[in-house]
Amino acid sequence: MSSMDPLRITKEQARRFILLKQGLLGKKRFISKDGAFDYIRQAGCIQYDPIDVCGKNAELVLQSRVEGFKKSDLDELLYHDRKLVDHFDKVMSIFPLEDWPAFTRIRARHQEYGRSREIVQEHKEDILNVIRSNGPVCSRDLDKTQKVDWYWSDTNLGRAVLESMYFDGDLVIHHRKNTMKYYDLIERHFPHELISATDPFESDLAFTKWRILRRVSSVGFLWNASSDAFIYMQLSSATRTQAFHQLAHEGFLSTFHIEGRKELFYYLTMDSEILELALTEEKFSPRTEFLAPLDNMLWDRKLIAFLFDFKYTWEIYTPEVKRVYGYYVLPILHDQAIIGRIEVLNDKKKKTLVVKNVWLENGVKDTKKLRKDLTTALIRFQRFNAMESLDFSEETIHKE
Repeated sequence: MSSMDPLRITKEQARRFILLKQGLLGKKRFISKDGAFDYIRQAGCIQYDPIDVCGKNAELVLQSRVEGFKKSDLDELLYHDRKLVDHFDKVMSIFPLEDWPAFTRIRARHQEYGRSREIVQEHKEDILNVIRSNGPVCSRDLDKTQKVDWYWSDTNLGRAVLESMYFDGDLVIHHRKNTMKYYDLIERHFPHELISATDPFESDLAFTKWRILRRVSSVGFLWNASSDAFIYMQLSSATRTQAFHQLAHEGFLSTFHIEGRKELFYYLTMDSEILELALTEEKFSPRTEFLAPLDNMLWDRKLIAFLFDFKYTWEIYTPEVKRVYGYYVLPILHDQAIIGRIEVLNDKKKKTLVVKNVWLENGVKDTKKLRKDLTTALIRFQRFNAMESLDFSEETIHKE
């Protein structure tokens, strides 16, 4: 083997690397609100989803990694500190405000091709005047109930105009009340130099390369293959291959092989120290964490199936009669393995965190130690959800 051949590592070492990169192995290195921001900055973005069964997806991503994280921390970072912004990256996402200029192309694309553009433009100035006079508004505040063609289904004109101006970058979310978004003028909340900044990329390929680096950092490492990690990038196989090869040639990405696979795996060259740590025999403090259904580490389901021997499908959009597990189910990470799934919900009336089901993977022993670790993790999860009690019985644990 020549000195230029990629490193060859075991599957166990690859698991340690991805878990260390994610902050999911050993002592937590992301702490409190600052740690939440640091993780999002490392990941590039975390995926936003409004459904709240036991915490929203973005909150669940952070609670598994950030010591002392509170749901209010994310709200403060978004709408008070304005260090983060919720907008399009990997679909609707949360990312650092400093990255706003980098997404100029996405906003420009919407300005040109946005749905129901003609009627939206007709009413845009009316709504801007309302916001200038009255401050932040939601769609319910506007007397524009005419139905128009919109992305997911027909919607009222007021909502379409607000969302269109938000997609364009004219408005930002001032705050959220449950799932209702209140919009305000961007110039009231973002620095002028950020709003007026020019696109930092001279070509679509340069933008794509930057986004691939973000995706690799988001997951930990990736292969050059079609993946949910690349959703919303309009990325052809040829362009993806060109970007990966150029990034490796330029030294931004490095590669390794994993036993049992022929593919090359790409990681950030700047993460070489993390890889070196993963290759040592160092012992790491075991942890039990509940992962978000759209967790960054899970974005490439085929990669996770290979690495952890764990096949995960989010069944929220699967008809109930066809579900194997449940409506909102979280993977259970225990030490360096994904050992099963848990279905848990907040009973807000009783202020109780209810464990409906726990499914353990084949080969996972249902021991007293495991139940103790699960209980400890659930008590921590109960506090995260501000529930006063925990309903968890042994009858909820099932073996595959």
